[in-house]
Amino acid sequence: MPKRSEEMLRELWTSLMFMWITCVPYSSMAPLANQSRSLQMGSAPAPSEPHEGQRILSRAKRGWVWNQMFVLEEFIGPDPILVGRLHTDFDVGGKNVKYVLSGEGAGTIFSINDQTGDIHAMKKLDREEKAEYTLTALVINRDTNEPLEPPSEFIIKVQDINDNPPQFIDGPYQASVPEMSSVGTSVTKVTATDADDPVYGNSARLVYSILQGQPYFSIDPNTATIGIALPGMDREIRDEYMVVIQAKDMGGHMGGLSGTTTVTVRLTDINDNPPKFAKNFYDFIFSESLGLGKPGGRVKATDKDIGENAKSTYAIITGNEKGVFEITTDSQTQEGVIMLKKPLDFETQKHYNLTVEATNVRYGPNGPFKDTTIVRIAVEDADEPPIFTRVAYMMDVKENAPINTIIGSVTARDPDAVGSSIRYFIDRHTDLERQFNINADDGKITLAKPLDRETDMWHNITITATEIPPLSFLGNQSQISRTRVSIRVLDINDNAPEFATEYEAFLCENGKSGQVIQTVSAVDKDDPIQGHLFEYRLPPEMLNNPNFSIKTNGDNTISVVAKHDTFRRQKQEMYFLPIVVTDNGNPPLSSTNTLTIRVCGCSREGIVQSCNVEAYVLPIGLSMGALIAILACIILLLVIVVLFVTLRRHKNEPLIIKDDEDVRENIIRYDDEGGGEEDTEAFDIATLQNPDGINGYLPRKDIKPDLQFMPRQGQHGGPNGVDVDEFINVRLHEADNDPTAPPYDSIQIYGYEGRGSIAGSLSSLETASSDSDQNYDYLREWGPRFRRLGELYSVGESDKET
Repeated sequence: MPKRSEEMLRELWTSLMFMWITCVPYSSMAPLANQSRSLQMGSAPAPSEPHEGQRILSRAKRGWVWNQMFVLEEFIGPDPILVGRLHTDFDVGGKNVKYVLSGEGAGTIFSINDQTGDIHAMKKLDREEKAEYTLTALVINRDTNEPLEPPSEFIIKVQDINDNPPQFIDGPYQASVPEMSSVGTSVTKVTATDADDPVYGNSARLVYSILQGQPYFSIDPNTATIGIALPGMDREIRDEYMVVIQAKDMGGHMGGLSGTTTVTVRLTDINDNPPKFAKNFYDFIFSESLGLGKPGGRVKATDKDIGENAKSTYAIITGNEKGVFEITTDSQTQEGVIMLKKPLDFETQKHYNLTVEATNVRYGPNGPFKDTTIVRIAVEDADEPPIFTRVAYMMDVKENAPINTIIGSVTARDPDAVGSSIRYFIDRHTDLERQFNINADDGKITLAKPLDRETDMWHNITITATEIPPLSFLGNQSQISRTRVSIRVLDINDNAPEFATEYEAFLCENGKSGQVIQTVSAVDKDDPIQGHLFEYRLPPEMLNNPNFSIKTNGDNTISVVAKHDTFRRQKQEMYFLPIVVTDNGNPPLSSTNTLTIRVCGCSREGIVQSCNVEAYVLPIGLSMGALIAILACIILLLVIVVLFVTLRRHKNEPLIIKDDEDVRENIIRYDDEGGGEEDTEAFDIATLQNPDGINGYLPRKDIKPDLQFMPRQGQHGGPNGVDVDEFINVRLHEADNDPTAPPYDSIQIYGYEGRGSIAGSLSSLETASSDSDQNYDYLREWGPRFRRLGELYSVGESDKET
């Protein structure tokens, strides 16, 4: 019989034996007593009375026993499957025993025959959902429902079958391994899971195998570790592999379930390829006018590797002994860039042969990879500018040199093979005053203007040299060279010494004889090589000077000394002492300088207090600044007084109608209201009796009249004989017949209009016209104060004519 069939029969027989054991009474299964559960049922015989101190031992009668029950999962049949049977010693064939089942799944999944104790599974079970059920068995009296046995728990386990295939939860997988790895190098590990019971049978025992990926990779059937199976796997040939892995349960035997996953394996790069130049020789042409640091050619070594393994560095190993060239690596293109480190000269060397080496940055397994090539460079002749014999020139000239004196010369040559002639010029931007000239043919620099060392000691000018090609009268303006010429002006003794400053000495009236009044020093604009040495002396006419003398201090200075102590300001306030100063030049030069000496009043300690006219003008000690401050304060006070008076005068001016106000249709409001007819304090009656006010013509202030009326002759009856009624009527008549007056009242404004009025404010009254009469009788109704006013305005025609 095949081995596989024998294992299946063995598993089936084991399952049947477990099911049978759970239903056999204890009496027939004595060897399994240690693995069984027993229930006490009934009562034991009463023991005899024990002796004192004797321990009573008793043994209960055993009822039924059973082990765990098992039921196959996924079982499908026409009838419920028998799981097992319960039996008790009380069940002797009578019908008064009843079996009751409770617990997980009782009545729904599991049912029990209450007479026989047979337990059946009513539904299909899945171990992966629930592996076991805990139930409680109870035996009761069918008539009284009283328990015959204490309840007891038991377990029904769902027996597993191989119904779940293996699964790769984390798939698909990604892995990498360096290229050229040795056989057996671990790549990655995969894991599959099986939901079947790993304890019972081989349903969860997995075995791994490769379905795709041989002969490159292998897998351990138990650990699922994938490793290299083929040596010399080169990334440059193939860099990615797809491996299919299978996991099969039942130990890989026939009938087992399987699952698959994929593993993508990428070969990572190692530095196993050297750089390689595309050509063995490179030819370049470099112009001799190529600037320093400018690229002239590029070479490149390719590498099959990638990343850092493909990077190379370049170096010139031979042919560059003079250091004319240098090569760098372009980080973007990985090319070697050949540049100039020193200028080329076609006339000196026309060809260069360089050996360039490319080396990998990273070392390979056997050391660094490298490759070499030959670079041949041909120098191309270019039209070069003239070259001066010196980078800079320095020349000397004396400051008294005459015009057209030759100061020096510059020289330049044409480095080209043609050898063109050179013309020289001065860059006038460096010689704005045109103090120098240059011969265009031979480069001799001459003096154009006199020089003064004391004004400018150095002159820096720029000389340009231009090629003159054959058969050309104009220079090649594109080929110009420049050089700097520094001209130093040498000193001659052309300046006489003089006092270092404008000295003004002070002499005290109470000074002593022999007192030093002033120390005098001199300066000279010249700068002799041996240094300055000055000689001081008094002129011949001052040799017998009775007041002052000089003495030498030995350091190019002198001291002026007083000869007596009888100096007085009232006698002579100021003295002038001429002093002759001579230098040591060749020829020596001298000058006469005058020292001013003032006689001053001093304190007892010799401190100068006053030396000029201020001492007499201000005997109290006030200075000119103090006087100016006092005068400024007085002027300020006067300005304040004038402003105060002006403001008071403007404040007392009477109220007038402003020019920018339009009085038409305006209501004039008063602060005080008149007292009416009985108010005698509203105005002064003497104003109405003024002859000037009666006869004189007062111009209107609210309009600018176009016609001027002649003054009328008033009627005078003496100072106290003026008729007020007639006066008002005349004024009213003039206002009514004035062609220049506007058609509204002209209101007379008084500074004070009286008090005590009970009628309120007055508004403007309509102006009477000659065309129509107005009735003022309504004023009588306003009270006695306005009755008189109504009578004045109610004048008849006869009165108007009068």
